[in-house]
Amino acid sequence: MRPTQHPSNNDVLRAPPGVAVEDCKPLAITRIQYDNGIRGVWSFWQPSEAERKAIADGALIRLSAWGTTHPPVALHVDGVEGEPW
Repeated sequence: MRPTQHPSNNDVLRAPPGVAVEDCKPLAITRIQYDNGIRGVWSFWQPSEAERKAIADGALIRLSAWGTTHPPVALHVDGVEGEPW
């Protein structure tokens, strides 16, 4: 999947300290605040046609993060309301 622009984007994440810019491209994000006051960050991703077919055929979607852990995350399909996990 490739990151993509979204009309709500209002910031950009860049490579963290110690990581070469060539190894970590900028990522357009949307900084948000939920109704309960918790802040969050959204990024939007566009699957290729091959990825769409694989997903339709039941392939899993993997979330990768650098480091030894990551904060709580969720994956959604933009514009489709799903069951909470």
